[in-house]
Amino acid sequence: MLDMPVTLADVEGARHNIAGVALRTPLIRCNTESPADLYLKLENLQPIGSFKIRGAANVMALTPRKQLAPGVLTASAGNMAQGVAFCARRMGIPATIVAPETAPATKICAVERMGGRVIKVPFADWWRTFETRSFPGVDATFIHAFDDPHVMAGNGTIGLELLEDLPDLDAVVIPWGGGGLACGIASVLRARAPRVKIYAAEIETAAPLAASLAAGEPRTVDYQPSFVDGIGAKLVFPNMFGHARKLLDGSLVVTLKEAAHAMKMVAERNRVILEGASACAVAAALSGRAGSGNVVAIASGGNIDLDKFAQLVGSA
Repeated sequence: MLDMPVTLADVEGARHNIAGVALRTPLIRCNTESPADLYLKLENLQPIGSFKIRGAANVMALTPRKQLAPGVLTASAGNMAQGVAFCARRMGIPATIVAPETAPATKICAVERMGGRVIKVPFADWWRTFETRSFPGVDATFIHAFDDPHVMAGNGTIGLELLEDLPDLDAVVIPWGGGGLACGIASVLRARAPRVKIYAAEIETAAPLAASLAAGEPRTVDYQPSFVDGIGAKLVFPNMFGHARKLLDGSLVVTLKEAAHAMKMVAERNRVILEGASACAVAAALSGRAGSGNVVAIASGGNIDLDKFAQLVGSA
């Protein structure tokens, strides 16, 4: 039996913890011709426009209130930032966000509307915050965006919903950023439906998981910022790589052109706005590399600057 990063009991507990904060999002058929019967899990409809509210709500519910009282801190390009800020506002505590200088304005503005304080730093300093789980001058409880079992358990609630809404699921494609979403969902599917194929989706300009899986060990890759800002990094955390090797069937890397095309197609056919990370999962499924049958692409979020969205779908 696989050693899961989270158990089914953890995930069932998370479902109780996040009730009333996160939505049970719909699973809809994608209205396009593809090698599979493609479905979209619409996490872009969450109150913050992203699945990140699930993990943030669960870890903060499980952290003693006294520990949270001075405030919370996270490192995020925008979506976990919103999840933490949203939950912090509900609890009446301060939230500080360390964001990379390349973070999109729409995500930063959303955090500030929720009362979060944003500190923008160079990419290297931002990534270091993930590693040290702290930031100079900020005395607060750190909420990790992905490498935390409580965060992964919150994300794993998506897996429970998938199997309840589509018992005949054959494959799922999940955007890979830090790995918390993919490993959380995969922990549920491996326990309850081991036959289901599970793939990560990455973008060609920042695909460290594919390189690491090919090498059999964590590898560093060149990182190029793009409109796919919700996923992509220079490397994979060793802990998350260990989980991925056991839980996933591979990583499907797509091009920027394919991601933009998927974004446009879903907007035209389903009238749904996806951000770049979500579009990568859809593009990977459309390529046929996730197989046939019932395939779900996790639409992880929809937080994209509308001007950028219009530009991308207009030129795709």
